[in-house]
Amino acid sequence: MFSVQQKRDISASVQETLRATGHPELPETEIEFVLDVKGKESWSWAKIQNNGSVENPSVNPHNEAQDPAEA
Repeated sequence: MFSVQQKRDISASVQETLRATGHPELPETEIEFVLDVKGKESWSWAKIQNNGSVENPSVNPHNEAQDPAEA
């Protein structure tokens, strides 16, 4: 559903938003999370994890082609 770069950008934004809360229970290191995004079709979905947990992301050519920054 999203390109690798889009997933990294979303992950960084979520990390920044969580960090900005200043919540005392959050770790000082990278915050681990999983975000499930459901698209409008049953087959359209994405799982976005914190960037530090995905060292070697799989690349889906269709998803990469949907990224306007890559066009």
